[in-house]
Amino acid sequence: MGRAVDRHSFVMPQHKGSAVQCPSYTEQQNLTRVSEFFLVGLSDDPEQQPFLFVLFLSMYLVTVLGNLLIILAVTCDPHLHTPMYFFLSNLSLADIGFTSTTVPKMIVDIQTHSRVISYAGCLTQMSFFMLFGCLDSLLLAVMAYDRFVAICHPLHYLVIMNPRLCGLLVLISLSLSLLVSQMHNSVVLKLTYFKDVEISHFFCDPSQLLSLACSDPFTNNIVMYFVGAISGFLPIAGILFSYYKIVSSVLRLPSSGGRYRAFSTCGSHLAVVCLFYGTGLGVYLSSAVSLSPRKDAVASVVYTVVTPMLNPFIYSLRNSDIKRAMRRFLSKAI
Repeated sequence: MGRAVDRHSFVMPQHKGSAVQCPSYTEQQNLTRVSEFFLVGLSDDPEQQPFLFVLFLSMYLVTVLGNLLIILAVTCDPHLHTPMYFFLSNLSLADIGFTSTTVPKMIVDIQTHSRVISYAGCLTQMSFFMLFGCLDSLLLAVMAYDRFVAICHPLHYLVIMNPRLCGLLVLISLSLSLLVSQMHNSVVLKLTYFKDVEISHFFCDPSQLLSLACSDPFTNNIVMYFVGAISGFLPIAGILFSYYKIVSSVLRLPSSGGRYRAFSTCGSHLAVVCLFYGTGLGVYLSSAVSLSPRKDAVASVVYTVVTPMLNPFIYSLRNSDIKRAMRRFLSKAI
C-alpha cells in the first residue's frame, strides 16, 4: 500500500523561470488530493486593503439594493406585470446571485487577512458562478426575443408572449444553466492532482483551475467548448438574430418618429447586452495578451461586480415606467 502524504509534498508554488511538473502515475499512488487553494486577490499591499474593503462592500450593497428595488417595483406594481418586466426581474435576481457568488468571499478575505478557500468551497463557488453567469447570458437572449416579438409582431404580442411561454423560457434558461454548471462540476470532481494551489484571482475562476490541473486536456476542452456554446455562442446568436429582424422591421417603418419609438424600447436592453458581453470579451482579450494574471483579475471585476451594479441604473434611468413604479413603492415604504 502507498503511504499518504500531505498535499504540500506534491503541490508546490510556481516560481518565475521554473516549471512545475505534474506527478507521474507511480508518484500519484502515494499522493492525496488537494484540500484547499490560495486566492491571490487583487493586491498584496496592506495599505490598500481598507480601501478595497470599503469599495467592494459599497459596490455590493448598491448592487443588491438596486436589483432588489427593481424586483420589488415590478412585483408590487400591476402596470409592470408584463413579459418584459417579468424577464427584467428575473435578470435582477440572477445579477444578485452572480455578484453574491464572489464578492462576499472577497470582502471576508480582506477583513480576516485570509485568502484560503477549501476544495469544497472552491467547487461550490465555481458551481454558482457558472450557474448565474450562464443564466444572465440566456436571460438576455430571452429578453431580445421578447423585443423581437413586441416590435415585429405587435398585434400578436400578448398572444405569443403568454404567461405560460414566459415561465417556460425562464425555466429552460435555468435548466440549461444548471446543466452547464453540473457538467463543469463533473469535470472538476475528477481532478485530483494540481500543479499549484495558488489561483491568481479573487475567486475560483473555472478556467484558471482547469489550467492548474494535472489531467487530460482533451476531455476538459470538449466540456469547455460545450459550456461556451450554451452560455456564450447560443445566446449571442439569438440576440444577433433577434436584432437583425428588429432592425429590418424598423427600417421599413414610414415615419422617423415610429422608428425612434421602436428603437427606444430596445435601448436599455442593448446597453446591458453591450456592457455584459463587451466587458466579458474585453477580459478575454486582455487575458490573451497580458502576462500578468493579477491584471486579469482586476479586469474581471468589471463584469463580475460593475456590470450587475449598473444594470438597475440603466433600466431605471431610461425607463419612465420603472421610475414611476419605484417612486410609488418607496413612497408606500416610507
